[in-house]
Amino acid sequence: MRESAINEGQPRVSGPGTAAISESRLRAQVEALDRRLKKGDQQRRAMLHIMGDLNESNKRLTNHRKAMLHILADYEQDRRRLARQTERLDNSRRALLNILQDSHRDKLRLEASRKAMIHIMGNLRETTAEMQRREQELRDKQEQLVQAGKLATLGELTTGIAHELNNPLNNTGLFVGNAIDLIELGFMDKGQIVRELRQAMQQVRKGNEIISHLRTFGRVASVSHEPVSLRQVIEGALSLMKEQLRLRDIEVTVDLGPEEPVVLGNPIQLEQVFINLLTNARDAVAKSPRKAIRISGSLGPEGAEVAFTDTGAGIPPGVERRIFDPFFTTKDVGKGTGLGLSITYGIIKEHGGTISVMSPPGQGATFLIHLPLAPADIQGTFLQ
Repeated sequence: MRESAINEGQPRVSGPGTAAISESRLRAQVEALDRRLKKGDQQRRAMLHIMGDLNESNKRLTNHRKAMLHILADYEQDRRRLARQTERLDNSRRALLNILQDSHRDKLRLEASRKAMIHIMGNLRETTAEMQRREQELRDKQEQLVQAGKLATLGELTTGIAHELNNPLNNTGLFVGNAIDLIELGFMDKGQIVRELRQAMQQVRKGNEIISHLRTFGRVASVSHEPVSLRQVIEGALSLMKEQLRLRDIEVTVDLGPEEPVVLGNPIQLEQVFINLLTNARDAVAKSPRKAIRISGSLGPEGAEVAFTDTGAGIPPGVERRIFDPFFTTKDVGKGTGLGLSITYGIIKEHGGTISVMSPPGQGATFLIHLPLAPADIQGTFLQ
């Protein structure tokens, strides 16, 4: 049919020569078609290779996400187990109370009640031991999350700290160089040389203080609590963050009042809380026309309050209830772990305090922390 259509309107030529030409044309068309098929196969294999790489990347991303979800699921599962163990403990205690009441009402059942009580006491011991073990596991996982958040914070602080260390290093080199020049020139006034060297030593001590502060902040915090001055902790957090805030032209005002609030807590953990809030405020004001952060404090009869206020865009409506949840973040992908405020909430709760957020439309956000004060006798001893 195709040959008839192709040759329609042309005189038919028969013979061996015509057949050879037709066969040659057909072979050329087959070879061209074969080349197209081979080229298509090569393109298809290249596309399959690219799709394989994309699938592998997607699998790795999925595995990372599953790992994080698995950690959170383990945490939630342990919490539910602890709740069930606590419920079992309450049930056992209620059962023990009922048995004791029955033993007073009916002496004939005393022996049976005693055996039941022994059995329940055994369950209570097992339940208590299990609950203690679960509590220890929860504390260990919480400490791991806190330390992970702290290391992430240190990573963000690296640029600012490096710039802050560069100043005393440059000043040290300048003062030592001046002293060397004076010595080489045969300057006879030793007092000037000593002054230059002393100024160099001051810069060295300043650098040592910065490094010591970083080492203290980076180590794993102990579980013990001690009298802590909130003013000193906030000043320590600002000393680590001030270079980052300065480089971003962020205005920071601090008004903690004339009082010296003292709480019982862990200074390293509380410093991490304030650094997390400063970091959160820093990111919130990044695109604001006016970049400002205000830290204010007040002392009440029941505790100390510290407020962190920023001039950012604020928190979207409905998000306030989820902002302290683990791994929840409103930042762009790759710019937040969702652990900062969750860790902050856990540390404040462990210190017997509360943290809340207020975000009126168009007026930025304010994080309000309330911490109980240390007993009066401890405050008096600490402030002496």
